[in-house]
Amino acid sequence: MAVEEDSAQVSEAQIAVHWREEEYIQPPAHFIGQANAADPAILERFKEEHFPECFKEYADLLSWDSYWHTTLDTSNPPFWKWFVGGKLNACYNCVDRHLPTRRNKAAIIWVPEPEDQETRAITYQELYRQVNEMAALLRDFAGVKTGDRVTLHLPMTPELPVTMLALARLGVIHSEVFGGFSGAACGERIADSSSRILITMDGYYRNGELGDHKVKADQALDRARQEGQEVDKVLVWRRHPGQYASKSPMVEGRDFFIDELLPRYRGAVVEPVSMPAEAPLFLMYTSGTTGRPKGAQHSTGGYLAYVTGTSKYYQDIHPEDTYWCLADIGWITGHSYIVYGPLALGATSVMYEGVPTYPDPGRAWRIAERLGVNIFHTAPTTIRMLRKVGPDEPRKYNYHFKHMTTVGEPIEPEVWRWYHEVVGKGEAVIVDTWWQTENGGFLGSTLPALQAMKPGSCGPGVLGVYPVIYDENREVVAAGSGRAGNMCIRNPWPGIFQTIWGQPDRFVQIYYQKYCRNRESTDWRDWPYFSGDGAVQAADGYFRILGRVDDVINVAGHRLGTKELESATITVPEVAEAAAVPVVDELRGRAVEIYVSLKPGIAASKEVEEKVSMAIETEIGKIARPKNVWIVQDMPKTRSGKIMRRVIAGISNFTDVGDTTTLANPEIVDEIRHHVQSQKMSSGEAPRELSAEEAEEIKAFGQVE
Repeated sequence: MAVEEDSAQVSEAQIAVHWREEEYIQPPAHFIGQANAADPAILERFKEEHFPECFKEYADLLSWDSYWHTTLDTSNPPFWKWFVGGKLNACYNCVDRHLPTRRNKAAIIWVPEPEDQETRAITYQELYRQVNEMAALLRDFAGVKTGDRVTLHLPMTPELPVTMLALARLGVIHSEVFGGFSGAACGERIADSSSRILITMDGYYRNGELGDHKVKADQALDRARQEGQEVDKVLVWRRHPGQYASKSPMVEGRDFFIDELLPRYRGAVVEPVSMPAEAPLFLMYTSGTTGRPKGAQHSTGGYLAYVTGTSKYYQDIHPEDTYWCLADIGWITGHSYIVYGPLALGATSVMYEGVPTYPDPGRAWRIAERLGVNIFHTAPTTIRMLRKVGPDEPRKYNYHFKHMTTVGEPIEPEVWRWYHEVVGKGEAVIVDTWWQTENGGFLGSTLPALQAMKPGSCGPGVLGVYPVIYDENREVVAAGSGRAGNMCIRNPWPGIFQTIWGQPDRFVQIYYQKYCRNRESTDWRDWPYFSGDGAVQAADGYFRILGRVDDVINVAGHRLGTKELESATITVPEVAEAAAVPVVDELRGRAVEIYVSLKPGIAASKEVEEKVSMAIETEIGKIARPKNVWIVQDMPKTRSGKIMRRVIAGISNFTDVGDTTTLANPEIVDEIRHHVQSQKMSSGEAPRELSAEEAEEIKAFGQVE
């Protein structure tokens, strides 16, 4: 697409888009034959003229205590209410209702990280027992009651879904904080939600080490106290019951071992509390690092209906499937597609404790082979990592997936092809999904039996969701125009979060104010949802997500999306991972620098650097040619595996890299800084003082608000 040289004329939404349209890949016939959604009539049933009643189809997958009288209440926009008048319990829907037919079927198969420790299969009957006993403990010992908030800071062990479901059984709102987050981050979320109970664990395995996790509880309580919130009790699960893995002392009268308390409640049965459909089920805090945390408040009825429906039709989960989502329950993906969606359908959901490459790159495929996994779900970050460290490992193992998902960020076509051909052995259908913490479930994806795959494109809007791309002038960006813009959703859907906990004005301001046509209107058509992601739509209606609209690099007026730069880079055969960052440039305003890590056995060389530059020039154009290509041993990454672009942007610009304590590999930062900055200095590129605005831009680059 042509972009004006004058940057002032370039809309904030109009990212330069140079994607080559990929070919269609059709789903295999054997998949179509068994798919939950193989009848094209389903597409007709969810057309806009049937909205919102079309979502009755999702809600009817659940067991309701009383039926709803209003499918969608729009009387107080944009605080939508779904299935109003209906009552149900999320725990009952995920556990109790399966007992008559599936009590001896595995609900959860848990794989510990150490391979010499026993894999645990928890049947629906056993899950029912554990959840009831934990619910009795929480009610009678911890004193929690319907409507309270309880903060969880738990790793990937079965105690996490057991605790979540026990709280849901009581109508208590759970707020799980990703186990890799610091104690301070946990404390901020405790304070924001006014939790008086913290549930944590003494330790868990990561990269072969049993780490001290309980130590974060004291840090969390200190931070919560600074924010004005006191915690009454800290309930501690032990990774090995009876053995304490932490050096952090237990505080008498405050800290209690759950495994010592549970025998008091052996055999207890707690009746599930019948909750209004619009009652909050949980809070999920987004991973913003600036400002007050954003607690996405998700409902009971709408959310559970949406994740159950999307699990059935998009993940193609049948009760007899063994399904493995290689994500963390600390993120929305894990809530929706490890716990609530699969269990509501009565499937077997696999959980894995640790790092998928421990003790070697074949671990994930050994698990899949041993457990007979036939649906595999993970993020591009993990796919790139597995491709980097073990590109040929999947071929060594005799597993067979019918279905694979990618979730969490756009996937580069080159990585998609490896996922399809090597991991999926050419046998599996792939759904590339787009959605967010705030959305509850998938928003963009192909319906796997009915719509062809296209590498790098998530596909059209999902059933009952009507996306649109708007520019900054509120005009629709036409499909096939080659122009990018802001990805929005024209309508509410049952999985949409209800509000930001305690911050309703911020909820409206961030997600609805930008494109609201009439603040007085109660017509949902006047309240499009602004996702904050940039996208381009092909003529066939498929969307390609470009990442956050602020993750662009403006080179002489050409707004280059980081994802297309990185996607071009990864076409170089030697490259495993890539990250594009802006560097302040006196001539062009900003220039691009590319960081790459190479596949095993490949040595850094000027030849590889030049290949990267040429690939970007070929795929995008000379304007995007990087100022420097830096080959590094590894990238600074979060505990969830995301590359921290703000850290390397800081290094490239000789400025503050910010807090690195939450990185999985903080030691890599000094190594990269020495390598990059010494080379810059020796080539005569002296550091220059950035303006306050420039420094703030670099600091914010790659951040998710």
